[in-house]
Amino acid sequence: MNLWEEAISDNPMIAILRGLAPEQALDVADALVDAGFRIIEVPLNSPDPLTSISLIAKKYGDRIVIGAGTVLTPGNVDAVVDAGGKIIVAPNMKPTVGERAVELGAKWCPGVLSPTEAFDALEIGASVLKFFPAELVPPKAIAAMRAVLPKDAIVAAVGGITPETMESYFKAGSNSFGLGSALYKPSYSVNNIAKRAQAFVAAYREMALT
Repeated sequence: MNLWEEAISDNPMIAILRGLAPEQALDVADALVDAGFRIIEVPLNSPDPLTSISLIAKKYGDRIVIGAGTVLTPGNVDAVVDAGGKIIVAPNMKPTVGERAVELGAKWCPGVLSPTEAFDALEIGASVLKFFPAELVPPKAIAAMRAVLPKDAIVAAVGGITPETMESYFKAGSNSFGLGSALYKPSYSVNNIAKRAQAFVAAYREMALT
């Protein structure tokens, strides 16, 4: 089992650290890793995101999957991989981004909203289907699309997810979640982030056991 398989099997929740600054990067990563997170995304519209990715990759690259979000171009993919990133997350399904990620051996997680986008993404080599924003894709819609998707496809609900709303998506077939402001904001203290992370992990573990 490789690192990606270990991470997605152990804890498939993706921590989205939008707005993370390099001086916060290791303290926040420490709190998340201690809580049990295995996948971290630093969106490229954060301050100096490649530095944050590089710092986290150097400390935790053998234990977690670190990468970037809001990856919009093949050039962005190159920069993220050069910084040590191993997952490429996007809000949209852009084939050239996916093709470059797959070519470089990174895991691609494109944003999709329809069966057409989902199947096209899988054909290119998507590792995760990011249904985004989840507010536009209620659990019933996830369940309907899940019925036609390959059984081994990883489906992530992203956008507005909280420990309380995860269960309905999980029951509908989401086996991954992208967690944004309910987990992290630059204004949150490290202790607050740690508590939020622990609450998410506890909620996920409880769901996975039932």
